[in-house]
Amino acid sequence: MTMWGYFDRRARRLGILDTKLAQAAAICVALIVVKLIPKIMELNVWWFVLFAIVCAIKPLITFYGRNDTEQFPS
Repeated sequence: MTMWGYFDRRARRLGILDTKLAQAAAICVALIVVKLIPKIMELNVWWFVLFAIVCAIKPLITFYGRNDTEQFPS
């Protein structure tokens, strides 16, 4: 099994609460970095917008891009 497959299998065990807690931890790490290096916040806001768009591309493709035959329940 590849390393990617191993971590994919492990990540599928996470529920919504685990995912949101991991998001909160990442936000806290970002806040710590900003407190330690305040010069980061002097960047132009468009750099942050660009970074957010780049990070959102893969999840959006995964969510909307699949050609599933699954239909909405009637």
